[in-house]
Amino acid sequence: MRFTVYSKPGCPYCEKCIAILEHHDFEMTVYTIDVDFNKEQFYQEFGEGSTFPQIVMDDQRLGGCSDTIKYLQENNICCNV
Repeated sequence: MRFTVYSKPGCPYCEKCIAILEHHDFEMTVYTIDVDFNKEQFYQEFGEGSTFPQIVMDDQRLGGCSDTIKYLQENNICCNV
């Protein structure tokens, strides 16, 4: 199971998701806006108006912070997040 996090500096939701994934030792790659991609590329990938973070597990888009936590809990991928 591999996670990709599309993040923005200073975003508390990005930091929370990254901390949860790190805590559970998941394989993870973090991409940061204006370093690894720009706003246009982000919207092209996730849709106009998408917020940060956007999390992808393997090839499945999980969504933002709340959606990711909900998915992890409902699928018993990790507990106590």
